[in-house]
Amino acid sequence: MSGGDAPTTPPLASGPGGPDALRPLLATVLDALATGAEERGGPLPAGGPETVTARVADALGDALPDTGDPDALHTLVRTLAAGAADPADPLCAAHLHCPPLAVATAADLAASALNPSLDSWDQAPAASALEAAVARTLARTAGLADALVTTGGTESNQLALLLAREAHGTDLRLVCGTAAHHSLPRAAWLLGLPDPVLIPTPRGTLDPAALDETLTALPGPVLVAATAGTTDTGLIDPLPEIAGLCTAHGARLHIDAAYGAGLLFSDRHRDKLAGLEAAHTVTLDLHKLGWQPVAAGLLAVARPGELTTLHQHTDYLNADDDTEAGLPDLLGRSLRTTRRPDILKIAVTLRTLGRSGLGALADQVCARAREFAALIREHPGFELYAPPVISTVLFRPAEADDTAVAAVRRRLLHEGRAVLGRARPDGRLWLKVTVLNPHTRPDDLAHLLKLAEGSTPA
Repeated sequence: MSGGDAPTTPPLASGPGGPDALRPLLATVLDALATGAEERGGPLPAGGPETVTARVADALGDALPDTGDPDALHTLVRTLAAGAADPADPLCAAHLHCPPLAVATAADLAASALNPSLDSWDQAPAASALEAAVARTLARTAGLADALVTTGGTESNQLALLLAREAHGTDLRLVCGTAAHHSLPRAAWLLGLPDPVLIPTPRGTLDPAALDETLTALPGPVLVAATAGTTDTGLIDPLPEIAGLCTAHGARLHIDAAYGAGLLFSDRHRDKLAGLEAAHTVTLDLHKLGWQPVAAGLLAVARPGELTTLHQHTDYLNADDDTEAGLPDLLGRSLRTTRRPDILKIAVTLRTLGRSGLGALADQVCARAREFAALIREHPGFELYAPPVISTVLFRPAEADDTAVAAVRRRLLHEGRAVLGRARPDGRLWLKVTVLNPHTRPDDLAHLLKLAEGSTPA
C-alpha cells in the first residue's frame, strides 16, 4: 500500500499472541468495572430509566462511527457497570439473578478467548468431551442418566415438552399448577400442543388431590410438570406424591428444578428434592443456585435414547463417514447449532469447590433467608407471607394496600437504594427478596428492611 502506513490489524484473543494481547485489555476492563461501580454507588443506578438511557446514549455516541475510538472498551464497560443492577450487592435481591463466582467468570473468559463451537467435533474437541462428562455427572447427581446443556430454564422446559411430544404424540396434554413457570404453557403453544390444563394452586404448590382428580378425568397422553422452587415464592411441589400419581395414571413427569436444583449439593437441604429421580426430565439451572455467569442451564433425562429425536444430518458437520470413523456427532445434543462451551465454567466451579463447597453456599443463602423472615416476623410494621423453603422471602407493610406496596418498590428502584421484587401469590401484592448472595450479612438484611420501612407511604 503506497502513500502511507499499512493499517494495523487488531490482535486476536487466542493463538500464540492471544494472552499478551488480552493482558492490557483485562487491566482496562477491571479498571472500568471498578470506576463504574464507584460511580453507581449502590445496587442500582439512581434516576430511573430515562436517566440511565441518557447516560448510555451519551457514552455510546455514534454506535458505528466512520473512525474507531480506542477508548471505547473503557468507556462502554464503565457505563455498563455504572448502570448495572449489581447482584453482588446484598441490597439487590429481587430476582433469581445470582452474583457469579470469580473462578467461574475467569473460566468464562477462557471460553470466550478460545471460542469453541459445539456444533461439530472439529470445532470443539476438548470442549465436547468435557461437556459430555460433566453433563452426565450432573444428571446422575439428580438421579437421571444424561443431560443436555441449555441457555437456562426456559430452553430446558421447551426441550422437555418437545421430547414428550415426540415420545407420545401431538395430542399430548400438559398439566401443571398455576404457579408453574410461564415458559411451560408457552412451550406448549410453541410446539402446537393442546391448551394446557392449569390446576389452581391457592397454597402455592400443586395439590396431589387436585392432580389425581384431573388425571382421572383427562383422556390421552399427559405430561405433568411439577416445580422444585417456584419463581414467586420458592416453594417445592410435593414431588414424591406427584411422582406416585404419575405412575398410577401412566402420565409422564417433568420437574422444573431451575431454582431448587442447587439444593442437591447440600447435605442439609437435599432431602427437599426427594422424588426428583422419578422424573422423565428435570430442568437444572446453575446461574441461580450455582453462582455461574449466564447462561448455565441443563435438561437432565432419564431415557437418553429419547435424545435421538433431536438428531439432524448435514454433511459439513456430521457426515456419515466421519461419524463411522469415530468423530462424535454433536447435532443431537441441542436444538441450537452454534453453541459456546458454557460447560467450562461449570466444570471449573464443580472441581474447585466440590460438592461440599457448593453445598455450603446453598446452606448460607437459605440460612440468611430464614434470618430475614425472622426479622420480618418480629417487626410490627411488616407482614410475612410464609417461612422460606429455599431462599425467597415475601413480605409487605402491615395494613398497606397494593398501591402502597408497589410504591415502596418503585421508590427504592428510582433512588437506586435497593432492588426488591414483587409477587402476587394470593391476590395481594407482596415485596419479594431472593437471597442468592452468600456474602450477605445479617446487618445487610436489617438495613434492607429499614429501607423498606422508610419508603412506605405514610
